[in-house]
Amino acid sequence: MLDINLEFYRGILFIRLKGLLNKTTVSKLKEEVNDLVKENGIRNLVFNISELKSIDCYGINALINNYELCKVNNGQSLVCGINNKLVKHRINNSRLLKYMNEASDELSAINIIKL
Repeated sequence: MLDINLEFYRGILFIRLKGLLNKTTVSKLKEEVNDLVKENGIRNLVFNISELKSIDCYGINALINNYELCKVNNGQSLVCGINNKLVKHRINNSRLLKYMNEASDELSAINIIKL
């Protein structure tokens, strides 16, 4: 199960993920976020994954796909709140942080984006 909370603030779409981001739930993220970014030309995304319990390669690829959407719109995509040990391990062993910046929390992410 994946819960997604969206908030648009100061030119940034904050996406707060809770639960599991895996092969079974990644379609929900694509449906709710990808279309929103494409249709509205949103430039900056912050993924808060502090309440994510697990992520697999499908979830990591979904985050990278959103990074690419932001890049097309001349924006940035960040991830924050990497607290869970399993999630941290999987992200560190992936290519995600080669593309996306990491912030400790949402306030730090705002400062990195510098709108």
